[in-house]
Amino acid sequence: MKIKNNYSLNFDRKNGKKRLIKYIIVHYTGMQSERESIQRLCSSESKVSSHYIINKKGNILRLVEDKNIAWHAGKSSWGKEKNLNKNSIGIELVNKGHEFGYENFSKKQIFKLIKLCQILIKKYRIKNKHILGHSDVAYLRKDDPGEKFPWEFLAKYKLGIWHNQKLHFLKKFRKSKVLKKKDKQKFINNLMKIGYSVKKVKKIFITKAIKAFQRHFRKELINGLIDQECVIISNNLVKNLKNS
Repeated sequence: MKIKNNYSLNFDRKNGKKRLIKYIIVHYTGMQSERESIQRLCSSESKVSSHYIINKKGNILRLVEDKNIAWHAGKSSWGKEKNLNKNSIGIELVNKGHEFGYENFSKKQIFKLIKLCQILIKKYRIKNKHILGHSDVAYLRKDDPGEKFPWEFLAKYKLGIWHNQKLHFLKKFRKSKVLKKKDKQKFINNLMKIGYSVKKVKKIFITKAIKAFQRHFRKELINGLIDQECVIISNNLVKNLKNS
């Protein structure tokens, strides 16, 4: 696969042993143009970068070598892991994002992302369940790649986890309140089993975690409220995690 190099200065070198790469984290650039995005990711003043950036035509630029630590995830966590820059690959997709006019991702962009992920997964033996969005690992700060990112489509290529419930079935339970405290707690426990870091966080932060979950797995309604549909989806995801 054709990948051009346009190296950024924003990275750390791994000292000692070879870097253990466990995660792929997908972002959107969130800037008004591709050119502006590349400039920012390569500028020493910005102190941000990623390993790759994919434009709308599906062209891929390598900004940081896989062996080095790009500055893409920032303050982040997943499961028991914290500060995921050290063991992840960051991939940026050119998209204006929520601030500047959030767009659909192009087909060429998504198919190149799939091919790139497949190469990385094979090379570093990355688990399917460790293909994540920036908002999953940094839900207090980030919304990307957002609700227009096609997670369900990627799951057909074994990239990321997905539930196997039908939409027409799930819609029956949308907005149906979860009244029992134990059922709400079960959903929160499911979030932790999936990987969201919600243990010992303030109640106000739980709402942001729920929105991150919805943005990924139930994009039709992102309101930060636990309903029966969310509970059903989370139960199914936890059940399927054993095979991912």
